[in-house]
Amino acid sequence: MESGGGVVDHLADERNKAQFDVDEMKVVWAGSRHDFELSDRISRLVASDPAFRKDNRVMMSRKELFKNTLRKAAYAWKRIIELRLTEEEANKLRFYVDEPAFTDLHWGMFVPAIKGQGTDEQQQKWLPLAHRMQIIGCYAQTELGHGSNVQGLETTATFDPQTDEFVIHSPTLTSSKWWPGGLGKVSTHAVVYARLSTNGQEHGVHGFIVQLRSLDDHMPLPGITIGDIGMKFGNGAYNTMDNGVLRFNNVRIPRDQMLMRVLQVTKEGKCVQSNVPRQLIYGTMVYVRQTIVADASRALSRAVCIATRYSAVRRQFGSQNGLETQVIDYKTQQSRLFPLIASAYAFRFVGEWLKWLYTDVTQRLQANDFSTLPEAHACTAGLKSLTTSVTADAIEECRKLCGGHGYLCSSGLPELFAVYVPACTYEGDNVVLLLQVARFLMKTVAQLPSGKKPVGTTAYLGRVEHLMQYRCGVQNAEDWLNPSVILEVFEARAARMCVNRAQKLGSFPNPEEGFAELSAFLAEAAVAHCQLIVVSKFIEKLQQDIQGGEGVKQQLYNLCNIYALNLINRHLGDFLSTGAISAKQASLANDQLRSLFSQVRPNAIALVDAFNYTDHYLGSILGCYDGNVYPKLYEEAWKDPLNDSVVPDGYQEYIRPMLKQQLRNARL
Repeated sequence: MESGGGVVDHLADERNKAQFDVDEMKVVWAGSRHDFELSDRISRLVASDPAFRKDNRVMMSRKELFKNTLRKAAYAWKRIIELRLTEEEANKLRFYVDEPAFTDLHWGMFVPAIKGQGTDEQQQKWLPLAHRMQIIGCYAQTELGHGSNVQGLETTATFDPQTDEFVIHSPTLTSSKWWPGGLGKVSTHAVVYARLSTNGQEHGVHGFIVQLRSLDDHMPLPGITIGDIGMKFGNGAYNTMDNGVLRFNNVRIPRDQMLMRVLQVTKEGKCVQSNVPRQLIYGTMVYVRQTIVADASRALSRAVCIATRYSAVRRQFGSQNGLETQVIDYKTQQSRLFPLIASAYAFRFVGEWLKWLYTDVTQRLQANDFSTLPEAHACTAGLKSLTTSVTADAIEECRKLCGGHGYLCSSGLPELFAVYVPACTYEGDNVVLLLQVARFLMKTVAQLPSGKKPVGTTAYLGRVEHLMQYRCGVQNAEDWLNPSVILEVFEARAARMCVNRAQKLGSFPNPEEGFAELSAFLAEAAVAHCQLIVVSKFIEKLQQDIQGGEGVKQQLYNLCNIYALNLINRHLGDFLSTGAISAKQASLANDQLRSLFSQVRPNAIALVDAFNYTDHYLGSILGCYDGNVYPKLYEEAWKDPLNDSVVPDGYQEYIRPMLKQQLRNARL
């Protein structure tokens, strides 16, 4: 570990308290021994290379920051080629470089869009160029005036049968493409989403591959206005990325550059539906959203690792003689911190399950089985919303858990927050996504009388009559440790909220008017449903054959129970008002939660060590593995450019005259 080489480990006593095999928990966290060994090897490769240094980012100007990111991306590509890394290894390397860059959109959106929506011929033409990075792509969907409402996009793609071309045009200011990462200064190509029009008829929004810049001198092609949209929130953060603005002035592209896997346009301008089901497009959306959930667990675990290690190092109050109390021993700190550790593990395991779901849905779609697609779409939309919202709030909570020092950029938390918080908006605004989930739930409830059985994560609604009559049987605090009790309580709460919202909707003569009026309440039902999914998948994980012995499994049980009981505590109004539990049972849940905090306390450092993050990746003095916080903070302070001189620039012009004026006034 990085604490080796004779370095004092200030957290050694904490690590000795662990009641489980940390190395085995690392494998559980990673998903498999293969994934653990791969992540460990690549993360240390990046951490040991000075070319990937990142601790100076917040000191850089925007231009310096961007150029430094270009350098790192080019160097990373060079190393990928030199080391002959596989696609999986290359993805890991880019991840551990830990810097938002144009490559994120190239590999994460541009390539998957062509894979998912391009014909075999289009894939054969464009993917080799993209895989060799002979072209660099981005994903141009969001516009200045429209983001979440994709059907409201204004960019047009009008087919001209005389030239066999599409004319891409931005008819209004608000139709300007706005926000695509990599667009501003780097991308040579984009998958552009525009309103398709042929022979005077509109056919909805479709994707087009459009070249933006010359491959010779990188200048914008004729008819294209393109640039960066400016500084974003934070210091370094997303300012390493060239989020862009793009306008088209009747730009012509060949007909075969429309992505035509699902819908094809002939030379005559006739639209022909292919034999490939339109639903296959949703597979790409499921893929992107499951990666976002996985990213949420990583970002949350990173913040939690920093806050937990620092909470064990920091001492305040509590002793007249000898050492002060470790902050982590205060129950107020535990009640805020330990549920976040539990959430990190919960999101990791639900992310694992979503990976399986994506594979399952893809296989079904290829076999023309669309039965699980609506549920999978709602599920990934809801979990994207839930996990990103919780993670953004949790990173800020971790900063506050670190006290004043958490506000320093060197804590790593301000920049982590600034980098992460856009996830609450991109790939679907979180509130809009919850309302999509709510629509699906209301439709599911409405179909129950017809005998249609809900599937997958909504299967519990098939037992709605039982759940509406359910009474929790908890008699003492220990009863809350029974996974089946917890699961049924969450099912009862979600089912009753769904039925309640459906009944209220039914009282409106106009369903859409009712949906608009009740939207906030419907979103709450969607949250309850999504929290049930996370709890159920955590419990399913515990029922699997987990390597690492009873110590590992017991800690996971503790975390699962903390996650669930903390949700009950935080959403007590829902559980009580639906009658899922009684006030007495809620009190017992709180008692058990406090007991679980005491059981997790000796294992807290080991639980975050299991994330196996290098100091380079964490990027935090407060969260460094050896816990040597104060000397490092002191040393870091002197690196600030303001300390280059003892007397600051501006003293002679501003400070000295002020001081002298004050002195003269004092003599009067």
